[in-house]
Amino acid sequence: MINLSAIFTICLILFLNIESSEEVGITIIESAVAKGAVCLDGSPPAYQLDKGFGDGVNNWLVHIQGGGWCHTIEDCVYRKTMNSGLGSSKLMPELYFSGILSNKSDQNPNFYNWNRVYMRYCDGSSFTGDVDEVDTVNNLYFRGARVFTAIVEELMSIGMKNAKNALLSGCSAGGLASILNCDKFHGFFSSSTRVKCVPDAGYFAHVKDLSGEYRFEQYYDKVVTLHGSAKNLPSGCTSNMKPSLCFYPQYAMPYIKTPIFVVNSAYDTWQVFNILASYEADPNGEFTKCKNDLKECSATQRQRLQDFRSDFLGALSVVTNSSTKGMFVNTCYTHCETDQTIWFEKPTSKLEDKTMAEGVGDWFYDKYMFQGVDNQQVDPHYC
Repeated sequence: MINLSAIFTICLILFLNIESSEEVGITIIESAVAKGAVCLDGSPPAYQLDKGFGDGVNNWLVHIQGGGWCHTIEDCVYRKTMNSGLGSSKLMPELYFSGILSNKSDQNPNFYNWNRVYMRYCDGSSFTGDVDEVDTVNNLYFRGARVFTAIVEELMSIGMKNAKNALLSGCSAGGLASILNCDKFHGFFSSSTRVKCVPDAGYFAHVKDLSGEYRFEQYYDKVVTLHGSAKNLPSGCTSNMKPSLCFYPQYAMPYIKTPIFVVNSAYDTWQVFNILASYEADPNGEFTKCKNDLKECSATQRQRLQDFRSDFLGALSVVTNSSTKGMFVNTCYTHCETDQTIWFEKPTSKLEDKTMAEGVGDWFYDKYMFQGVDNQQVDPHYC
């Protein structure tokens, strides 16, 4: 399997160059080390905070950074040395705030003046791992769940405990983390706080690949086993199926009580590259040109992409059949949209005449149960 951490590093570099973004300093939580809440290399966890203002001072948005997972010792050793800081706070560059984290009202109309937090990702398990034993040979710690708790406790101590509204979001592996940790996050607040979750590009679907198999499932098997994640996945799910299947949102979400709004493309590029048409599923590379450039797709390949979209929408039934879950599912050929201009302005990505920002905002404030799916443009396209 290709190195997924390396792919996410490239995505991170692209993210750092987004226009209309702001720079915010990193806060290191040194006190978390004593609790065993540490990154892969044993360094303390970190976050970035841009404080709220005006009528948003008592509202909090916590956005979890993406960056894939590590599924073997070798993979995690590599991850902790990456300059992206996905395994060590010692190597973290500052990330810019844009899209759902922007402080500009024209770009982020509902959350621009909230306290906006970037939860930095440094464990490789979507904040679900918890293994007491340390791999002393490779200096590896699998403590993602403790890191999540330590960061949230820190935020509660500096004002989040008084939140009127709180939103947990995230992109990619961070989006998955915002699903799997949604109820846990909700549990930190009093009953008077409105708490919801918005995963972006985190709805990784358990669907068949080009070979007709579920090959990616083996990858999640290894992630969940290595990080000891089972204990931090919904117990109702793990009691009915093997724990690694509960890493998939379609199986975990029926057991999550907190309202969730799914932002995703039905043609998510990461899933096309790594689930549908991975090297294992397409060893001869027959789908390579197509997935790299849609103009290179044959009629047969375009049909296979449409079949993938149908499979993805089928995996979303847990959302469509819920009265508390919303969604904004377009057909943009991309990955992670809440940190792009797609979030607030691209007319090609509007659904029901609403931008993504408007759809999420209406749902969060209970104005409208938004469940938008692009059924007009069924082919993948660049937005």
